[in-house]
Amino acid sequence: MAGIPPIEGIVESVLYVEDLPRAVEFYETVLGLEVMTGDAARFQSFKVCAGQVLLLFKRGATLEPTPVPGGIIPPHDGAGPHHLGFAVTREAYDQWREHLSSRGVAIESETHWPRGGSSLYLRDPDGHLLELITPGIWPNY
Repeated sequence: MAGIPPIEGIVESVLYVEDLPRAVEFYETVLGLEVMTGDAARFQSFKVCAGQVLLLFKRGATLEPTPVPGGIIPPHDGAGPHHLGFAVTREAYDQWREHLSSRGVAIESETHWPRGGSSLYLRDPDGHLLELITPGIWPNY
């Protein structure tokens, strides 16, 4: 549509969790995400890949405006199980299945898509649905 500036991508994705240390351990040790900045009481950020950040917030800990250098972060929060999909290569797909099994993480479902992609579905400790996705499920992935 003419006149609308382009969006270049999604930089941050957020999940709200009940037990922040438990969630941090899961995302660091099970999914292998790199810990960046955070604090033990309110949030933790993870490097997913170049230019993409996953934020975990302690549920209820961001209901007040948060002053930061240069501005204020408005209040936000969330409830219920959410869904995130992580890109994985076709070559790593079976390795992920084996890795999750070795960590005692149940695969809730597996889907093979008409475009040729595959998905493994699992839950994090807060019940969020996580998907490990190979290329071939969307026209643009």
